[in-house]
Amino acid sequence: MAQRAMWLISHEPGTLLRGTVRFSRRYPTVEKRAKVFNGATYVPIPEDDPFLKALLFELRLLDDDKDFVESRDSCSHINKTSIYGLPVGGEELWPVVAFQKNGMIYACVPLVEQTLSPRPPLISISGISQGFELLFGIQDFLYSGQKNDTELNTKLSQLPDLLLQACPFGTLLDANLQNSLDSINFASVTHPQKQPAWKAGTYKGKPQVSISITEKVKSMQYDKRDVADTWQVDGAVTCKCDLEGIMPNVTISLSLPTNGSPLQDILVHPCVTSLDSAILTSSSIDAMDDSAFSGPYKFPFTPPLESFNLCYYTSQVPVPPILGFYQMKEEEVQLKITVSLKLHESVKNNFEFCEAHIPFYNRGPITHVEYKVSFGQLEVFREKSLLIWIIGQKFPKSMEIGLSGTVTFGAKGHEKQPFDQICIGGTAYLKLHFRILDYTLTGCYADQHSVQVFASGKPKISTNRKLISSDYYIWNSKAPAPEPSSHTLYSLPVFTNVSLLF
Repeated sequence: MAQRAMWLISHEPGTLLRGTVRFSRRYPTVEKRAKVFNGATYVPIPEDDPFLKALLFELRLLDDDKDFVESRDSCSHINKTSIYGLPVGGEELWPVVAFQKNGMIYACVPLVEQTLSPRPPLISISGISQGFELLFGIQDFLYSGQKNDTELNTKLSQLPDLLLQACPFGTLLDANLQNSLDSINFASVTHPQKQPAWKAGTYKGKPQVSISITEKVKSMQYDKRDVADTWQVDGAVTCKCDLEGIMPNVTISLSLPTNGSPLQDILVHPCVTSLDSAILTSSSIDAMDDSAFSGPYKFPFTPPLESFNLCYYTSQVPVPPILGFYQMKEEEVQLKITVSLKLHESVKNNFEFCEAHIPFYNRGPITHVEYKVSFGQLEVFREKSLLIWIIGQKFPKSMEIGLSGTVTFGAKGHEKQPFDQICIGGTAYLKLHFRILDYTLTGCYADQHSVQVFASGKPKISTNRKLISSDYYIWNSKAPAPEPSSHTLYSLPVFTNVSLLF
């Protein structure tokens, strides 16, 4: 992610050129990389004057561009992205990020790390998002507290030194140029940073950052040859950032071990300022292969005051954490049940709790239970027609446990008994409830040392993670399998007003 060049152009209608280049910067090292990546499709960065004329023409800001021009004005060239292709020297310079604000035109040319023919999709060019972030950062710096042309000229004169720190060699490090201004200690008085409308106040106190990763695993297991078992992991990263300052910047990196399962379907909070395109395009719809992006997943953001969900994700882990078998047979007024559970060898054998709930619907109260359990203990809730197998905090060394027995029911009374429209006759299930601390099924973790905080003071950084069961069903293998959506819905939480800029 880098920029080949950038320009600030003042639009001046009525003058000879209709505009003036107030500032420009080129990065020769990035230009050399562009030659290598683009190959035969490489187009060099032009001088300021031809670039100015081409850009003003494309933006329809020249006085002589009132006539219809096929290459610019046809319906097939309607532009909704602020990304243009400029005709320069008989070739087309693309992509050019440009927009106009307060009489100033902001433009840059991101590096495209591949050939330009055919044109790659915009979402795959990470430099475009970075280019927007850089230009908006420059815009905020120029017009934050700026009252007259003298102050504007002063800030323009500071840009070369600021960009040495904020964007060295064309790679953006910090879009907040005010931070760079403070760090190089200009003699001129700096203006206070503007409080954003969405941030009601500021934090005062000891700086600290808390990161929590919670994964919920869902599973539907049938133990049938003609019905495939299903499972899925949904993850959420929750953050609480107590940092002083109006707009502190934080970057959190999520990492995976060598054998970790890649994160997919990633949705981020609106406070995230930029993302690698590989993060956004990783989808569970696509088939998994060795080329799937496996991190690190970096999230730069400006945190709100309250606790918030930084991102959501899904993952296709190779196996469910606990494999189960459940069989229920009806014999007159009794039900004969057999349960077998096996903890996968790759899963951490240290639970906060682990229970198996076995409900019996559409029947009378439990009157008698005879059972044999290889591990843990069984509790009987007669009126609720429910058995709870308390497994505890660890599976035995064999990783396998079993339960068998018979359950006798009384006649249905007038009192309310558990009812379910799906669990009729032999259709029944066992539901697992468990939680494992300091563990995720994907292996995802946030390294404390990789968290970057750009704010006053050194914050205390704490991280934790946990795996929780959610809709973890094992169905009676002796009955027809219900639809996967009968008791569980595979869905991903979404944000309202999510906006990502490309």
